[in-house]
Amino acid sequence: MSVRRSDLLLLAVAVVWGSSYLAARTLVLVGGVLAVLALRFLVSAIALAPAMARRRPSRPELRVGALLGLTQASVLVLETYGVSLTSATNAGVLISLTILLTPALEGGVRRRWLPGRFFVAAAVAVAGVMLLVAGPGLHAPTAGDALMLAAAVVRAGHVTLSGRLTDGRRYDTVTLTWLQTAVGAVLFTIVAAPALPSAGRAFGPVHWLGVLYLAMGCSVFAFLVQLWAIRRTSAARASLLLGTEPVWAVLIGVGLAGEHLAAAGVAGIALVLGGTYYGQRVEAAHRARRSRSDPSAAGGPSARRCMSTAAAGSAVAREAAASMYRAPRSSDAATRR
Repeated sequence: MSVRRSDLLLLAVAVVWGSSYLAARTLVLVGGVLAVLALRFLVSAIALAPAMARRRPSRPELRVGALLGLTQASVLVLETYGVSLTSATNAGVLISLTILLTPALEGGVRRRWLPGRFFVAAAVAVAGVMLLVAGPGLHAPTAGDALMLAAAVVRAGHVTLSGRLTDGRRYDTVTLTWLQTAVGAVLFTIVAAPALPSAGRAFGPVHWLGVLYLAMGCSVFAFLVQLWAIRRTSAARASLLLGTEPVWAVLIGVGLAGEHLAAAGVAGIALVLGGTYYGQRVEAAHRARRSRSDPSAAGGPSARRCMSTAAAGSAVAREAAASMYRAPRSSDAATRR
């Protein structure tokens, strides 16, 4: 049930991210890229601040949260500038490579590889994205393409690090998420400081609602769910489900902006959803086989911590029982003396 719930929440994140394109495009035109990112992360950090009132980050949490904040901020910068320097088609295809890069990177880091069928499913999903965003076709490579490819690599690294650095550790997900938003808020505010006053004056009530949506939906909700789900399943599974983002972006564009969906787009959606469905089944079956051969692997890090605690409890119980049996013999010997 926990895996199903995490899958649904990750799909919800993909929907939220997909729905943010229209709002982000409008805001960037009015306030500029860096100012919008700074405001988004500032609002996110402030919104999560009350949850930190009774939390005290440990030094390891500070290190992990700062690193994840840097990688997350890097992804957003590379993506934002990459999109502005290349075609939407190239950008969509290149960022979707995260679906393939994440399981490859995670397998290399953990020395545990998913079956080849998973990579086939991921490739089918990427092919679906290509059809979905194809339009007039791919354009000649540009500097923006290099930025988008770098964004895909860094995003794969970020998702993999999120799982690897928190594996088997009692880190608080809310604390790590707040640290990510705080790092982004500091970095973007420093860089965008000259543009923030003019952006604030240019924004009307609708624009501020857009900033609030990006902050609460695309940052607070999305970052919390992503980290929570990765810690309970795998980075590869999370990346595959989040890779459905272009599907929701197109569907929302059709529904709200009146965009036209051609037959190739419909086929692309079918491939993305079909590849995602098959891939997550392959990953679930692989994880189930691992759990049967290694029970401590079942359920992710949380389950391993519970099993470790149970094992420690069993050891204490055995020691207590042994002491109970030894104690009478010691008393008898003392009485005899």
